[in-house]
Amino acid sequence: MTIKILIADDHTIVREGLKQILMDTSDMVVAAEAVNGQEVLDKVWKDDFDVIVLDIAMPGRSGLDILKELKSFKPKLPVLVLSMYPEDQYALRVLRAGADGYLTKESAPNDLITAIRKVYSGKKYISHFLAEKLAFGLETDAARPPHELLSDREYQVMCRISSGKTVKEIADELSLSVKTISTYRARILEKMGMKNNAELTHYAIQNHLVD
Repeated sequence: MTIKILIADDHTIVREGLKQILMDTSDMVVAAEAVNGQEVLDKVWKDDFDVIVLDIAMPGRSGLDILKELKSFKPKLPVLVLSMYPEDQYALRVLRAGADGYLTKESAPNDLITAIRKVYSGKKYISHFLAEKLAFGLETDAARPPHELLSDREYQVMCRISSGKTVKEIADELSLSVKTISTYRARILEKMGMKNNAELTHYAIQNHLVD
């Protein structure tokens, strides 16, 4: 049986690279592509796919939001998140949100093929590094870095603030009010023990949470 794959990434070069890798694999076919979260949802509504390969950082709505929405109406559809973010910063959050696997864009092509087959078969795909973190790194809150204490929404807002976006821009992107974003900002600063956006930005850059 051929595995029908939807690739979701806003970078043409990434999509072409993924197609090239999968082209030589007899049991897989790239059946569709999407360049943003809404397009992913539209295509999944209209067609059936066996696996979604989803970039978590596309324009528009957050990848985490798209992931949760996908899982709410198609809970059994395997979603493999392919991200530029290192595993230790995003993988656990993504898996908690319902992803079936997490792979960084620096992974070897064979890892991608293995991951797709594994999530297609109904299993979770995680690297050895992440397996060890899950097995031995069940850290107390005190030992966890501050950004891991944020909720998914707070984390999204923090990353956008750290990227230099205004409260209004963030509100528009997340379809929330300016007041709500301001409330999130206050909560983030309190949880992170910081005073202003400059401190948040410095922290995010130091921890490679933003480009």
